[in-house]
Amino acid sequence: MDFKDYYRILGVDRGADEEDIKRAYRKLARKYHPDVSKEADAEARFKEVAEAYEVLKDPQKRAAYDEVFRRWERGESFHVPPGTDGGYEFRGEGVDLGEDFDPSEFFEAIFGRATRRRGAHFRRSGGGVRGEDHHARVLIDLEDAYRGGVHTITLRMPVLDEHGGVQMRERRLEVALPRGVREGQHLRLAGQGGPGYDGGPAGDLYLEVAFRPHPVFRVDGRDVYFDLPLAPWEAALGAQVDVPTPEGPVKLSVPAGSHGGRKLRLKGKGLPGEPAGDLYAVVSIVQPQPLNEQARQAYRALEAAFPGFDPRAALRGI
Repeated sequence: MDFKDYYRILGVDRGADEEDIKRAYRKLARKYHPDVSKEADAEARFKEVAEAYEVLKDPQKRAAYDEVFRRWERGESFHVPPGTDGGYEFRGEGVDLGEDFDPSEFFEAIFGRATRRRGAHFRRSGGGVRGEDHHARVLIDLEDAYRGGVHTITLRMPVLDEHGGVQMRERRLEVALPRGVREGQHLRLAGQGGPGYDGGPAGDLYLEVAFRPHPVFRVDGRDVYFDLPLAPWEAALGAQVDVPTPEGPVKLSVPAGSHGGRKLRLKGKGLPGEPAGDLYAVVSIVQPQPLNEQARQAYRALEAAFPGFDPRAALRGI
């Protein structure tokens, strides 16, 4: 995805202070508000300006964004921020953009959906004040979702130092991942949020689960997909082939006459659950190259064996 320059969107310098950012936002919000603006792209521009302000007005989100900005300036392509097992940890507060706020894919890649506003800053409990809840987005491997169990994750938490600057601090936690945990699912770690006040209990930490990109598998809900390359004769005549699954290799029967794009289902081999998802092998035909005369003769014999075959029959008459 493309990198978004929030400073350019608001028309402020990288070193702009809180008041400069607030003034720029108010000016542009008035200009592009859909209820008053006559510009054709007003709604999209208003959303973009609101998203930029949501990040730059908050010291913690701004620190996380600036780190990604520096990597982008060095010529690195944008991707989810680096970290052993996750992203950044944030408090539950933020600018209230309403229930209709729909952050962009870029915003969610850095901060996740869990950074939307989550209610009051503190809650009173007994004789003290309960600490605030924190929210973070953590990346896990797909295989971890199959196995479950206790995993060590590292979060990166922006904190203010004694001079008012923002520093990134690492925080390591032991987290029990339930077997079959889904992408987007939230895990609650009781008492791992902000500290309480006047004897009040600590807040909770909510972890939004996301999967690292996998070199083989794609996830859709509880179902998992992968591409299965087949030779033309395997697809045409059928075959028994070894295929990978997140839990180890298995044998798969390829029916005769399989075509490219056909989905072969391995029932119950998707993400564990009640019910478990399915694993789908998506057929892809790999055409061998005729690199010598013998191979070319084989292709000529194949052509002669199917004299009426028309691969473009569906295009006739279009």
